[in-house]
Amino acid sequence: MGEVIRFVSKSERERARLIQEARAIYDSIFPPANSAAEAQDEPAIGRTFIGRDGE
Repeated sequence: MGEVIRFVSKSERERARLIQEARAIYDSIFPPANSAAEAQDEPAIGRTFIGRDGE
């Protein structure tokens, strides 16, 4: 008693599945920075900000 069951449409389930699959593909091509840094001894490739001292 007191349970709430939420109806999830077929299209909403499919949308969630496609998003999850796309994220997995993206992460396999572009690993998150933490995983890449741990997997290699060198830092992850990225843009380095070079600022001016005192500003």
